[in-house]
Amino acid sequence: MCDEYTAAEALADRDSKPGGSATLSGIDGTASDTAAPSAAGPLMEAATEVRTPDGACDAFFVHPASGRHPGIVFWPDALGLRDATKAMARRLAGEGFAVLAVNPYYRNVRAPLDIDFAAMLTPEGRAKVVPYMPALTPEAISRDGAAYVAFLDAQPAVDTARGVGVQGYCFAGPFAVRTAVAVPARVKAAATFHGGGLVGDTPDSPHNLLGSTQAAFLFAIARNDDARSPLDKDELRAAAEGAGRLAEIEVYPADHGWCVPDAPSFDHGEADRAWQRLLALYGEL
Repeated sequence: MCDEYTAAEALADRDSKPGGSATLSGIDGTASDTAAPSAAGPLMEAATEVRTPDGACDAFFVHPASGRHPGIVFWPDALGLRDATKAMARRLAGEGFAVLAVNPYYRNVRAPLDIDFAAMLTPEGRAKVVPYMPALTPEAISRDGAAYVAFLDAQPAVDTARGVGVQGYCFAGPFAVRTAVAVPARVKAAATFHGGGLVGDTPDSPHNLLGSTQAAFLFAIARNDDARSPLDKDELRAAAEGAGRLAEIEVYPADHGWCVPDAPSFDHGEADRAWQRLLALYGEL
Protein backbone atom coordinates (compact mmCIF):
# COMPACT_ATOMS: atom_id res chain seq x y z
CA MET A 1 0.00 0.00 0.00
CA CYS A 2 1.16 3.52 -0.70
CA ASP A 3 1.03 4.52 2.95
CA GLU A 4 3.03 6.94 5.09
CA TYR A 5 5.62 4.33 6.03
CA THR A 6 6.52 3.24 2.52
CA ALA A 7 6.46 6.81 1.20
CA ALA A 8 8.70 8.04 4.01
CA GLU A 9 11.18 5.23 3.37
CA ALA A 10 11.30 6.03 -0.32
CA LEU A 11 11.80 9.76 0.19
CA ALA A 12 14.57 9.19 2.70
CA ASP A 13 16.30 6.78 0.33
CA ARG A 14 15.98 9.21 -2.58
CA ASP A 15 17.36 12.12 -0.59
CA SER A 16 20.39 10.07 0.42
CA LYS A 17 21.39 9.49 -3.20
CA PRO A 18 22.98 11.91 -5.67
CA GLY A 19 20.61 13.32 -8.23
CA GLY A 20 17.36 12.94 -6.32
CA SER A 21 14.29 11.65 -8.13
CA ALA A 22 14.21 10.67 -11.78
CA THR A 23 12.73 12.79 -14.53
CA LEU A 24 10.23 11.42 -17.01
CA SER A 25 12.34 12.09 -20.08
CA GLY A 26 14.09 8.98 -21.34
CA ILE A 27 12.31 6.68 -18.89
CA ASP A 28 8.80 5.99 -20.08
CA GLY A 29 8.56 7.83 -23.38
CA THR A 30 7.83 11.48 -22.84
CA ALA A 31 5.71 13.69 -20.65
CA SER A 32 5.07 16.19 -23.43
CA ASP A 33 1.82 16.55 -25.37
CA THR A 34 3.36 14.84 -28.41
CA ALA A 35 3.67 11.08 -28.26
CA ALA A 36 7.18 9.67 -28.62
CA PRO A 37 8.34 7.62 -31.60
CA SER A 38 7.46 3.97 -31.08
CA ALA A 39 7.88 0.49 -32.47
CA ALA A 40 4.21 0.60 -33.46
CA GLY A 41 4.71 3.80 -35.47
CA PRO A 42 3.04 7.18 -34.83
CA LEU A 43 0.63 7.38 -31.93
CA MET A 44 -2.69 9.16 -31.51
CA GLU A 45 -3.74 10.44 -28.11
CA ALA A 46 -6.56 12.44 -26.62
CA ALA A 47 -8.13 13.51 -23.37
CA THR A 48 -11.51 11.84 -23.18
CA GLU A 49 -14.42 11.05 -20.89
CA VAL A 50 -15.87 7.64 -20.17
CA ARG A 51 -19.50 7.39 -19.12
CA THR A 52 -19.96 5.14 -16.09
CA PRO A 53 -23.07 4.38 -14.03
CA ASP A 54 -21.77 6.95 -11.54
CA GLY A 55 -20.85 9.82 -13.86
CA ALA A 56 -18.16 10.81 -16.34
CA CYS A 57 -14.57 9.71 -15.78
CA ASP A 58 -11.88 11.94 -17.26
CA ALA A 59 -9.25 9.78 -18.89
CA PHE A 60 -6.35 9.65 -21.36
CA PHE A 61 -6.57 7.42 -24.43
CA VAL A 62 -3.51 6.65 -26.58
CA HIS A 63 -3.00 4.09 -29.34
CA PRO A 64 -1.08 3.49 -32.57
CA ALA A 65 -2.34 5.72 -35.36
CA SER A 66 -3.17 2.80 -37.62
CA GLY A 67 -4.54 -0.68 -37.16
CA ARG A 68 -6.51 -2.36 -34.38
CA HIS A 69 -4.89 -3.38 -31.12
CA PRO A 70 -5.63 -5.04 -27.78
CA GLY A 71 -7.22 -2.67 -25.29
CA ILE A 72 -5.62 -1.96 -21.92
CA VAL A 73 -7.16 -0.39 -18.80
CA PHE A 74 -4.52 1.50 -16.80
CA TRP A 75 -5.35 2.18 -13.13
CA PRO A 76 -2.74 4.60 -11.70
CA ASP A 77 -1.42 4.76 -8.16
CA ALA A 78 -2.74 6.94 -5.34
CA LEU A 79 -1.55 10.17 -6.99
CA GLY A 80 -3.93 9.50 -9.85
CA LEU A 81 -3.86 10.41 -13.54
CA ARG A 82 -0.96 12.78 -14.28
CA ASP A 83 1.99 13.33 -16.62
CA ALA A 84 3.84 10.25 -15.34
CA THR A 85 0.78 8.08 -16.01
CA LYS A 86 0.43 9.48 -19.50
CA ALA A 87 4.10 8.86 -20.23
CA MET A 88 3.76 5.23 -19.19
CA ALA A 89 0.58 4.87 -21.26
CA ARG A 90 2.38 6.26 -24.32
CA ARG A 91 5.20 3.81 -23.87
CA LEU A 92 2.75 0.92 -23.72
CA ALA A 93 0.84 2.18 -26.74
CA GLY A 94 4.14 2.28 -28.57
CA GLU A 95 4.33 -1.47 -28.12
CA GLY A 96 1.07 -1.92 -30.01
CA PHE A 97 -1.73 -1.45 -27.47
CA ALA A 98 -4.71 0.88 -27.13
CA VAL A 99 -4.37 2.25 -23.61
CA LEU A 100 -7.00 3.95 -21.47
CA ALA A 101 -5.49 5.60 -18.38
CA VAL A 102 -8.23 6.66 -15.96
CA ASN A 103 -8.79 9.06 -13.10
CA PRO A 104 -9.87 6.86 -10.18
CA TYR A 105 -11.15 9.90 -8.26
CA TYR A 106 -13.48 11.22 -10.96
CA ARG A 107 -16.48 11.15 -8.61
CA ASN A 108 -14.83 13.90 -6.56
CA VAL A 109 -12.26 15.75 -8.66
CA ARG A 110 -10.79 15.98 -12.13
CA ALA A 111 -7.18 15.03 -12.74
CA PRO A 112 -4.47 15.91 -12.10
CA LEU A 113 -4.37 16.29 -8.34
CA ASP A 114 -2.36 19.20 -7.00
CA ILE A 115 -0.08 16.89 -5.01
CA ASP A 116 3.18 14.94 -5.30
CA PHE A 117 4.79 12.14 -3.30
CA ALA A 118 6.44 14.52 -0.84
CA ALA A 119 3.16 16.28 -0.18
CA MET A 120 1.51 12.94 0.59
CA LEU A 121 3.58 12.86 3.79
CA THR A 122 2.07 16.10 5.08
CA PRO A 123 -1.32 16.37 6.80
CA GLU A 124 -2.37 18.93 4.21
CA GLY A 125 -1.39 16.68 1.34
CA ARG A 126 -3.10 13.60 2.69
CA ALA A 127 -6.19 15.65 3.46
CA LYS A 128 -6.55 16.25 -0.28
CA VAL A 129 -6.69 12.54 -1.12
CA VAL A 130 -8.16 10.71 1.88
CA PRO A 131 -11.68 12.15 1.40
CA TYR A 132 -11.81 10.58 -2.07
CA MET A 133 -11.16 7.04 -0.84
CA PRO A 134 -14.59 6.09 0.58
CA ALA A 135 -16.13 6.31 -2.90
CA LEU A 136 -13.76 3.59 -4.15
CA THR A 137 -15.79 0.66 -2.91
CA PRO A 138 -15.42 -2.80 -4.49
CA GLU A 139 -18.82 -2.34 -6.10
CA ALA A 140 -17.89 1.07 -7.54
CA ILE A 141 -14.60 -0.24 -8.91
CA SER A 142 -16.40 -3.16 -10.54
CA ARG A 143 -18.86 -0.78 -12.22
CA ASP A 144 -16.02 1.44 -13.37
CA GLY A 145 -13.96 -1.45 -14.70
CA ALA A 146 -16.86 -2.74 -16.76
CA ALA A 147 -17.46 0.75 -18.18
CA TYR A 148 -13.80 1.16 -19.12
CA VAL A 149 -13.73 -2.16 -20.95
CA ALA A 150 -16.95 -1.24 -22.77
CA PHE A 151 -15.39 2.09 -23.79
CA LEU A 152 -12.36 0.30 -25.22
CA ASP A 153 -14.48 -2.20 -27.10
CA ALA A 154 -16.35 0.66 -28.78
CA GLN A 155 -13.17 2.24 -30.18
CA PRO A 156 -12.11 1.62 -33.80
CA ALA A 157 -8.50 1.30 -32.63
CA VAL A 158 -9.31 -1.69 -30.41
CA ASP A 159 -9.23 -5.25 -31.72
CA THR A 160 -12.19 -6.89 -30.00
CA ALA A 161 -11.12 -10.29 -31.30
CA ARG A 162 -8.30 -10.16 -28.76
CA GLY A 163 -8.51 -10.01 -24.99
CA VAL A 164 -8.28 -6.90 -22.83
CA GLY A 165 -5.46 -6.32 -20.34
CA VAL A 166 -5.63 -4.35 -17.11
CA GLN A 167 -2.90 -3.07 -14.82
CA GLY A 168 -2.99 -1.40 -11.41
CA TYR A 169 -0.36 0.27 -9.27
CA CYS A 170 -0.19 0.72 -5.48
CA PHE A 171 -3.71 1.02 -4.05
CA ALA A 172 -5.10 0.20 -7.51
CA GLY A 173 -3.63 -3.30 -7.56
CA PRO A 174 -6.96 -4.70 -6.34
CA PHE A 175 -8.75 -2.63 -8.98
CA ALA A 176 -7.03 -4.67 -11.68
CA VAL A 177 -8.32 -7.90 -10.16
CA ARG A 178 -11.83 -6.52 -9.71
CA THR A 179 -11.92 -5.39 -13.33
CA ALA A 180 -11.00 -8.92 -14.39
CA VAL A 181 -13.85 -10.22 -12.24
CA ALA A 182 -16.32 -7.64 -13.60
CA VAL A 183 -15.74 -8.58 -17.26
CA PRO A 184 -14.32 -12.11 -17.25
CA ALA A 185 -15.15 -12.83 -20.86
CA ARG A 186 -13.04 -9.88 -22.03
CA VAL A 187 -10.20 -9.41 -19.53
CA LYS A 188 -7.58 -12.05 -20.25
CA ALA A 189 -4.56 -10.55 -18.45
CA ALA A 190 -4.20 -8.54 -15.25
CA ALA A 191 -1.07 -7.12 -13.63
CA THR A 192 -0.41 -5.43 -10.31
CA PHE A 193 2.73 -3.55 -9.36
CA HIS A 194 3.54 -2.91 -5.69
CA GLY A 195 -0.15 -3.47 -5.12
CA GLY A 196 -1.67 -3.13 -1.66
CA GLY A 197 -4.72 -4.84 -0.24
CA LEU A 198 -4.53 -7.91 -2.47
CA VAL A 199 -4.80 -10.36 0.41
CA GLY A 200 -7.37 -9.99 3.16
CA ASP A 201 -9.61 -12.01 5.42
CA THR A 202 -12.95 -11.35 3.72
CA PRO A 203 -14.66 -13.43 1.03
CA ASP A 204 -14.34 -10.57 -1.46
CA SER A 205 -10.62 -10.07 -0.89
CA PRO A 206 -8.99 -9.88 -4.34
CA HIS A 207 -7.02 -13.08 -3.84
CA ASN A 208 -10.27 -14.93 -3.17
CA LEU A 209 -11.74 -13.76 -6.48
CA LEU A 210 -9.20 -15.17 -8.92
CA GLY A 211 -11.46 -18.13 -9.68
CA SER A 212 -14.12 -15.73 -10.95
CA THR A 213 -11.83 -14.51 -13.74
CA GLN A 214 -10.54 -15.87 -17.03
CA ALA A 215 -7.27 -13.94 -16.79
CA ALA A 216 -3.61 -14.74 -16.39
CA PHE A 217 -1.94 -12.67 -13.68
CA LEU A 218 1.29 -10.88 -12.88
CA PHE A 219 1.83 -9.90 -9.25
CA ALA A 220 5.01 -7.80 -8.93
CA ILE A 221 5.69 -7.22 -5.23
CA ALA A 222 7.99 -4.65 -3.62
CA ARG A 223 10.57 -5.98 -1.18
CA ASN A 224 9.53 -3.63 1.63
CA ASP A 225 5.87 -4.56 1.15
CA ASP A 226 6.90 -8.21 1.31
CA ALA A 227 8.90 -7.59 4.47
CA ARG A 228 5.78 -6.28 6.20
CA SER A 229 3.44 -8.96 4.84
CA PRO A 230 5.67 -11.93 4.05
CA LEU A 231 2.80 -14.41 3.74
CA ASP A 232 0.89 -12.50 1.08
CA LYS A 233 2.87 -13.93 -1.81
CA ASP A 234 2.19 -17.45 -0.59
CA GLU A 235 -1.52 -16.69 -0.21
CA LEU A 236 -1.61 -15.31 -3.75
CA ARG A 237 0.20 -18.34 -5.12
CA ALA A 238 -2.10 -20.77 -3.33
CA ALA A 239 -5.18 -18.85 -4.46
CA ALA A 240 -4.05 -18.85 -8.09
CA GLU A 241 -3.27 -22.56 -8.01
CA GLY A 242 -6.61 -23.32 -6.35
CA ALA A 243 -8.44 -21.27 -8.97
CA GLY A 244 -6.53 -22.81 -11.85
CA ARG A 245 -5.26 -19.42 -12.99
CA LEU A 246 -1.79 -18.82 -14.38
CA ALA A 247 0.04 -16.34 -12.16
CA GLU A 248 3.58 -15.01 -12.10
CA ILE A 249 4.38 -13.87 -8.56
CA GLU A 250 7.71 -12.28 -7.75
CA VAL A 251 9.21 -10.10 -5.03
CA TYR A 252 11.42 -7.53 -6.75
CA PRO A 253 14.62 -6.16 -5.18
CA ALA A 254 13.11 -2.68 -5.17
CA ASP A 255 10.84 -0.67 -2.90
CA HIS A 256 7.19 0.29 -3.10
CA GLY A 257 6.61 2.60 -6.05
CA TRP A 258 9.65 1.40 -8.01
CA CYS A 259 7.76 1.16 -11.33
CA VAL A 260 6.50 4.75 -11.44
CA PRO A 261 8.96 7.30 -12.89
CA ASP A 262 8.01 10.23 -10.67
CA ALA A 263 8.13 8.16 -7.46
CA PRO A 264 11.07 8.70 -5.10
CA SER A 265 11.68 4.94 -5.07
CA PHE A 266 11.79 4.63 -8.87
CA ASP A 267 14.32 1.98 -9.90
CA HIS A 268 15.11 2.18 -13.60
CA GLY A 269 16.55 -1.32 -13.94
CA GLU A 270 13.90 -3.15 -11.94
CA ALA A 271 11.11 -1.07 -13.48
CA ASP A 272 12.27 -2.10 -16.94
CA ARG A 273 12.43 -5.74 -15.88
CA ALA A 274 8.86 -5.55 -14.58
CA TRP A 275 7.85 -3.81 -17.80
CA GLN A 276 9.22 -6.66 -19.88
CA ARG A 277 7.22 -9.14 -17.80
CA LEU A 278 4.12 -7.01 -18.44
CA LEU A 279 4.75 -7.15 -22.19
CA ALA A 280 5.18 -10.92 -21.99
CA LEU A 281 1.83 -11.19 -20.20
CA TYR A 282 0.09 -8.98 -22.75
CA GLY A 283 1.74 -10.85 -25.58
CA GLU A 284 -0.77 -13.63 -24.96
CA LEU A 285 -3.83 -11.40 -25.45
